[in-house]
Amino acid sequence: MAETELERAEKRYAQAKARLQGLKNREATRQRKLDTRRKVILGGALLDLAERDSSAAAMLDRLVRNLAREQDRKAFADWSVPSAPPAPDIDGTS
Repeated sequence: MAETELERAEKRYAQAKARLQGLKNREATRQRKLDTRRKVILGGALLDLAERDSSAAAMLDRLVRNLAREQDRKAFADWSVPSAPPAPDIDGTS
């Protein structure tokens, strides 16, 4: 039995719809990977800054202590905030 024009059009439509969904899925994956990369880079920059700046170290400590999700807090159970060297004494009294 020969395919009708309507059946061929429906088949092409289904194939195009599947291609479109595949493109959407690949773009969503690309965006998630980019988002994860940005978070890793910013996290590393924050850790680096915390090693050099005591106020950044305090902020990082506060962020970790205030994590809302239990599973997130567990990830930091055995971790300590990098300690920054003490700030120089500006007025010379110590």
